[in-house]
Amino acid sequence: MPRIDSSALCSAHWPCAVPIPFRVRAGPAGGTRRIARGRVTLQRGGGRFPPRPSRGRAMAGLVNLEDEEEVKGYLENLGIEYSYQCYKEGDPDGCHRLADYLEGVKKDFHAAAKVLKENCEKNENSESCYKLGAYYATGKGGLSQDLKAAYNCFLKSCEKGGKKSINACHNVGLLAHDGQVNDDKPDPVLARDYYTKACDGSFAPSCFNLSAIYLQGAPGIPKDMNLALKYSLKACDMGHVWACANASRMYKLGDGIDKNDAKAEALKNRAKDLHKEQQEASKALTFGE
Repeated sequence: MPRIDSSALCSAHWPCAVPIPFRVRAGPAGGTRRIARGRVTLQRGGGRFPPRPSRGRAMAGLVNLEDEEEVKGYLENLGIEYSYQCYKEGDPDGCHRLADYLEGVKKDFHAAAKVLKENCEKNENSESCYKLGAYYATGKGGLSQDLKAAYNCFLKSCEKGGKKSINACHNVGLLAHDGQVNDDKPDPVLARDYYTKACDGSFAPSCFNLSAIYLQGAPGIPKDMNLALKYSLKACDMGHVWACANASRMYKLGDGIDKNDAKAEALKNRAKDLHKEQQEASKALTFGE
């Protein structure tokens, strides 16, 4: 099992991918075929900013974005508002908005980390725990890089529930699968359990990872091609290109499932279409930059 490149979390607010190759037994006895080179995403903090002020306060009025002074004043008022919500009203959501403000507007990652840490540990705010986990994973905001601390933050966010809990469950699964948080001993059973939580919440990368686990089998998890196909198809339905490719290959080979050339071709075309869409989207983003 490869190590997680936690530095992949460092770029902007987009989730980055960590390649994890999977080799699968298929075809004639003793033969080995590569089905797809998986890419697993360790989700980081991010999201909409600036977040909406709570309870529709007065500052939510129209702002002339072409007026630099007006925008500056608006952002300063946001900071005051979120500080008041956090420290005077004791609102955990307000504290998380303050952390987002410190990170997104002030670019003060040390101050943001401090707010996130207190809001996670004291108030058990799920979103703050999730983002704090990303900070620990990358050593951001003056925190020492600590994957075990990151794991605990993601675990708390996953179990607590919230807007980012599904992403957090995926990260728990990924870190357990990698083994770095357990003295380099991968725990595929624990990984499977948390991937399942995230997959049940319609998180495609977790469904794909479940499929990969069942394709190979692992200690405590027997190989099961029917489950592998089930989770590949579910991830494919959610737009995961490698899942479509894997499902197509499984139908083509008929290894442990009924061979079906028509379904194999349809899924192969679906994978091609998704890949083309992703390439076009990437080109559009590059042009926009």
